[in-house]
Amino acid sequence: MLRAILWDMDGVVADTEGAHLLAWRQFLAERGHSVTAEQFAVTFGMANPEILRRWFGDALSAEEIHAWSAHKEALFRTYVPTHVRALPGSLEWLRRGRERGYRQAIASSGEMANIVAVVAALEIGNRFDALVSGAFLPRSKPDPAIFLHAAAALGAAPEECLVVEDGIVGVEAARRAGMCCVALTTTHPAARLAGADLIVQDLSALSEEMVEALFG
Repeated sequence: MLRAILWDMDGVVADTEGAHLLAWRQFLAERGHSVTAEQFAVTFGMANPEILRRWFGDALSAEEIHAWSAHKEALFRTYVPTHVRALPGSLEWLRRGRERGYRQAIASSGEMANIVAVVAALEIGNRFDALVSGAFLPRSKPDPAIFLHAAAALGAAPEECLVVEDGIVGVEAARRAGMCCVALTTTHPAARLAGADLIVQDLSALSEEMVEALFG
């Protein structure tokens, strides 16, 4: 029985990709580096420590990772008002979820300040029972910890949760958490999201009947 919906934020509820790309490009330019859209896409959905180690190596200290991550996210928030928008079907599904009595949570790898900034910009705060950030968890997606934390915050068992994701690592995290997963092809092609229980183009293509069939 479906009791809770766990929403990834970037690429699911909101189109934040452009704002994140601009922030990373500004951050890297300050350090004499650059990143292509293709390189950025590979890391989209990962937590910052993993991204920074991938680009700068394992020699970074914990203090550097913390400071650099905070700076990059501060840059991101400057772009939120002008470069973030709701994705097709997301506002309707959040309203529908609330009306159906489902418990709902954001479960994002982003910092809590980012989650709050995007939720506030889109004026969707009242749709959620919890906002969960994985930014400071020991391991990021595909580790299932963020989804298990979100489920616990909503008082739901893993088998009662539906995860809505767009990321390859997010789909894997949902699978490891023992949760049903709907994947959106807003960021990656369907072939790379094959671990999901259902794949749709975006939330405007997801019907209540499709969701009910997953839990039937």
